[in-house]
Amino acid sequence: MILMQLNQLEKRFGAELILSNIKLEVQTNDRIAIVGRNGAGKSTLLKIMAGEMSYDSGEIFKPKDTSIGYLAQNTGLQSDESIWNEMEKVFDHLKGLEKEIRSMETKMADPDLLEDPTRYQQLLNEYDRKQESFKTAGGYQYEADIKAVLNGLNFHDFDWSTPINSLSGGQKTRLALGKLLLTKPDVLILDEPTNHLDIDTLSWLENYLSGYDGAVVIVSHDRYFLDKIVDTVYEIAFQSSKRYTGNYTDYLKRKEADFEVEMKHYEKQQKEIEKMEDFIAKNIVRATTSKRAQSRRKQLEKMDKLDKPKDDDKSASFSFQVAKKSGNDVLRLQDYGFRYPNASDYLFDNLRLDINRADSIALVGPNGVGKTTLLKTITDDLEASKGTKMIGTNVQIGYYDQEQTNLNSKKTVLNELWDDYPMKNEKDIRTVLGNFLFSGEDVLKPVSALSGGEKARLSLAKLMMQQANFLILDEPTNHLDLDSKEVLEAALVNYPGTLLFVSHDRYFINKIATQIVEMLPGETRKFLGDYDYYASKKQEEYELQQIEEAERLANEPASSEPTTKNSFEQDKEAKREERKRNRRIAEIEARIEELESQIEENDELLCDPEIYQDHERSLELTESNEQLNKELEALMEEWESLHE
Repeated sequence: MILMQLNQLEKRFGAELILSNIKLEVQTNDRIAIVGRNGAGKSTLLKIMAGEMSYDSGEIFKPKDTSIGYLAQNTGLQSDESIWNEMEKVFDHLKGLEKEIRSMETKMADPDLLEDPTRYQQLLNEYDRKQESFKTAGGYQYEADIKAVLNGLNFHDFDWSTPINSLSGGQKTRLALGKLLLTKPDVLILDEPTNHLDIDTLSWLENYLSGYDGAVVIVSHDRYFLDKIVDTVYEIAFQSSKRYTGNYTDYLKRKEADFEVEMKHYEKQQKEIEKMEDFIAKNIVRATTSKRAQSRRKQLEKMDKLDKPKDDDKSASFSFQVAKKSGNDVLRLQDYGFRYPNASDYLFDNLRLDINRADSIALVGPNGVGKTTLLKTITDDLEASKGTKMIGTNVQIGYYDQEQTNLNSKKTVLNELWDDYPMKNEKDIRTVLGNFLFSGEDVLKPVSALSGGEKARLSLAKLMMQQANFLILDEPTNHLDLDSKEVLEAALVNYPGTLLFVSHDRYFINKIATQIVEMLPGETRKFLGDYDYYASKKQEEYELQQIEEAERLANEPASSEPTTKNSFEQDKEAKREERKRNRRIAEIEARIEELESQIEENDELLCDPEIYQDHERSLELTESNEQLNKELEALMEEWESLHE
């Protein structure tokens, strides 16, 4: 079923043409990626699809009952409510319906109503209809849905009564995403939903969207994420759209193949045209060949000439070099820890890190574990609370800050770079900026007027000029479009120095890292490989741990040492509680089935004319249903609690 169709859509901002000839179709269960360079109009297109922005010409077809959910880029949830209450607002209609059902149950118990069989039957029919609607709409499971989404978005350690206005910007963005997911629209439109998500949360979101019962349209610069989710790619380039089937990797291969074929056809036709023009020029004035030349001229005029294939090849071009080589030992951290002033607990502790020359290390771990803080203690922007730090001989550190705090918003782009290297001439500085796509009048823009992607490129230009032999990068791919990410990857792959970086971009980690360091609050662990290797080892460890635990519990000798015995007893108790919980869940599910069956049976009896004319019997059945529904509601709450 077609949920949305765009035909010949056009959008202008003043005289500037942003989108033209946009054709796009969204069907049920589609997983669509919108890709293109920064500034191509991707976010504008999403806003138009979501009804948030007007368009100048073209058509949008959408069935009236199709619901649209839209999450803008970096949209934070603004609310004075608590986390739980705000999420629960999504289900206000169900809570209202539940109140109506309870009110109807009270009316059905009224003896006066039983004296009017017609009114009673009407009420009973309406009651059945509303109860079925409540059940079908998820009335008995919406609380479990809220808990699942909050846990998936990494709020499992939060007090859900926390006011939203006390949270960070990234946390508010995750809650905005969570609330939208709970609404379950027919078409889910997401603009950079992976911002502010750690790797575990990204994996959860991938699984959630893969099983989403509706269509999903995504703009994202996370290639790993796109490869996992999408089955259709629309590229926005030169103001128009082109459709490709498959995931992001398939799109890249198909795009390159299509370009080569189109270029061959174009070049072949150009050779034919050149031959015909040459023949016409040589033979048009000769009497014996003039007719043939005129015929060729007519043939040339009628020819359907191919346009030269467009290649949006304006890419940044740079490489990282080192001014001098460092010693083999680059960085040693031992028993390293950090806590904020007046804080009782360490943000991280017992950290050990050994980095040698030419290592390329990705630092991964959950949000909030202190990865950025660790980098800042290495660069001396913050002071560690404990432990030792040893920086090797001739080590020169170059630091990329994801917040770009090293940029002066009052300067122009040109002066931001030139002031750091005043002995360079302006031509050389402009050449460097040109390699990072700042050309002509762009270099005279104030830094404050730059987009996130432009600030990222300017920071990378400054970093390149340092020629440092130890690069420390905090989320370097944030704000970069897909093409710029690929250029950065190529530059870092060929970098002759040492790398330590934090990134949530798993594709980028796979390309760059030769080692993964997993950072947890009380320890660090090293994995010799890329991200896929790290993920597979973590899965192997988890499975092995489950097997070993099961074997240990099965083979634990009765005469073991007291400490081991205590641990064994604790494990036995935990297993016993688990079995007890599972038995209780099974009992509840069986009882719920009995209750629902009994309620249904009572409802059928109440529809019998002989029964509802018997006022005492009708009242008895109605009161019975009321008690059964109360018990059912209590059991559902207990069932959800046990599952949590």
